[in-house]
Amino acid sequence: MSWISAVAIYFIIWWLTLFVVLPFGIRNAHESGEAVEAGNEPGAPVKHGLKWKVLVTTIVATVVFVLVYVLLASHILEALDLPVVRDMPRI
Repeated sequence: MSWISAVAIYFIIWWLTLFVVLPFGIRNAHESGEAVEAGNEPGAPVKHGLKWKVLVTTIVATVVFVLVYVLLASHILEALDLPVVRDMPRI
């Protein structure tokens, strides 16, 4: 695997992991017992905790990427074993 492919795969894994981690720990004003100020959305989060979520995302994405890299590098999983790649028309 070239380093460009590795970076692209890591970026995709990181981005998907971020969307999985984003809803964790979100509490709106009603759930946290605070009054909603006029003009604010009642469902808006009180604290987003984005730094913690980026850290968790990076750790989880790195673990998943290492697992994928080991599977591909040791030929346990070949790219042609993936249905998306296997069923593509050959040019």
